[in-house]
Amino acid sequence: MAYPWTFTFLCGLLAANLVGATLTPPVVLSLSTEVIKQMLAQKLKNRDVTNTLQQLPLLTAMEEESSGGISGSLVKSILQHILWLKVTSASIHQLQVQPLADSRQLMVKAPLDMVAGFNTPLFKTIVELHMEVEVQAIIHVETSEKDHARLVLSDCSNTGGSLRITLLHKLSFLLQCLADKVISLLMPALPKLVKSELCPVLKAGFEDMRGELLNLTKVPMPLNSEHLKLDFISPVIDHGVVHLILGARLFNSEGKVTKLFNDVGDSLNLPTLNQTPLRLTVRKDVLVAIIAALLHSGKLTVLLDSVLPEVARQLKSSIKVIDETAAEQLGPTQIVKILSQTTPMLILDQGNAKVFQLIVLEIFATDKDSRPLFTLGIEASSDVQFHVEDCLLVLSFNEIRADRIHLMNSDIGLFNPKLLNNITTEILTSILLPNENGASLCCLFPAPQDIEGRRFSLSCLCLHVGPLSFIFQLSSEHCSNSASSRKLSGSSSWK
Repeated sequence: MAYPWTFTFLCGLLAANLVGATLTPPVVLSLSTEVIKQMLAQKLKNRDVTNTLQQLPLLTAMEEESSGGISGSLVKSILQHILWLKVTSASIHQLQVQPLADSRQLMVKAPLDMVAGFNTPLFKTIVELHMEVEVQAIIHVETSEKDHARLVLSDCSNTGGSLRITLLHKLSFLLQCLADKVISLLMPALPKLVKSELCPVLKAGFEDMRGELLNLTKVPMPLNSEHLKLDFISPVIDHGVVHLILGARLFNSEGKVTKLFNDVGDSLNLPTLNQTPLRLTVRKDVLVAIIAALLHSGKLTVLLDSVLPEVARQLKSSIKVIDETAAEQLGPTQIVKILSQTTPMLILDQGNAKVFQLIVLEIFATDKDSRPLFTLGIEASSDVQFHVEDCLLVLSFNEIRADRIHLMNSDIGLFNPKLLNNITTEILTSILLPNENGASLCCLFPAPQDIEGRRFSLSCLCLHVGPLSFIFQLSSEHCSNSASSRKLSGSSSWK
C-alpha cells in the first residue's frame, strides 16, 4: 500500500555563520504531523490495540460505577439478567495529530468505534450497541531538572461530548427498556474504562515510536574507512513540526573521533517543511566532512600502459610536444601517481553543486625511477550528483575538470602546463573519477515505517530550494532488492 508521501532529504548547505543569536544546528531531522500519525498508528497496531478494546471489562465497569447509593440494588438486579456483555468488534478510525494554537504542542486524537453485544436468559435476541468515543492526548517537550529534554505524551483522556452509544437494531418494548438501562450505565462507565485501559497502550505506543526515531538517528553512516554517527541533542516542536536536533561525530578507521559537530545555540534557525512530510537537514560543514571522507584521500598508483594503454599513448603524444627525448623515456612500466592534497570545497554556483579539490599528479617514466619526470598541481572541480541503489544514497561526480594546472617541479625543464590540460583531464577522468564514484556510497538511516510496517525508499528526484540548499525527494515506493535508480543531479531548476 503506497501513500502519497514525499519524504524530503534536505542537504542544507547552510553557512555556519551566526545570524544575530541564531545558529543552524549541525543536523536536524524534521517530522510533520503526517509522519508522527503514521508511525504512532503503526506502533498501536503492533501493540494490538484493537484486542485491548475487545477485552474491555464492560460488565465489571458498570457494576463499579453503580455500586452504592439508593439505586445500587436496582442496578444489581438489572445486571443479574445479563449473561454476558463484551465488545465484539473495535477499530480506531483515522488517527489524528494536529498542532495546537501555541504551535509548541501537538494534539493526538484517536476516535474509537466499537460494537458491543449482550444477551439475557429472558430473550434469545443478542442486543448490539454501537459505541463511539474519542481519546485525546498532548505531545510536548518536557525538560528535566538536568536540562535533558525529551518528547512526552501526557494528559490522556476522553474528549468531552464525543461519547455516543446507540442501538444497532430495533427491539421489542421490554428488551428496549432493558437496553436503555444498560446504555445509561455504560455512559458514565465507558469513558473511565477507556482512559484506564487504552491510555496506557497509547502512551506505550508513543514511547515505541520515540524509541524508533532515536534509534534511526543512531545508525552509523559508513563512509569508506570512516563513518559518521549522529548524536541526539534535544527535540523541538515548532509550528506543528517535530524537530530532532542532532550533533555529528566523524570517526576514522581506528574508531577515534576526528571531527565533532555539536555547536547548538539557544536560538535555533530551524528548517521549514514546505508541505513535505519529512526532511533531514545537514549543515554545510558536516556535508563537506562527509564528502571529504567519501573521496579518496590516499595516493593512487597506476601502471598506465598496462591498465589504460590508450591514455598512455595520448600522454606520450602530449609530452612529445614539450620534449621528444622525455617522451621516448616513457616505457611500458610508466607510472602515474595521484594524490588528493586537501579537504574538498563545496560550492553552489547558479544552481549547480560543485566540489573543488587540490590534486598532485606525478608522472614516472618507469617503475624503477625514484624521481618523476614532472609534478603538476591541479585545481580540479566536479559536478555533484546523487542516485539511489537499493535504498542507499550514492554520491557520485558527473565529470572532473582540471580548471588550473601548476608546474610544481620538472626534470625536463620548464614548460607551460596548459599544454597538458587535455591529457590531465583524461587521466583524472579515467583513474580518479571511477575510484571516487566507486567508493561514494552513503547509507542514510532507514526511513520510518508506514502503517503496514514497510519502510519507504529514497526516490528519484532532486530539486534546489535556494542558493544554499539541496532537496532530495523520498518517494512512497518501498525498498526492494531490484530497486531501480535514477541520477539526481545538482543542476536541477531552482524552486
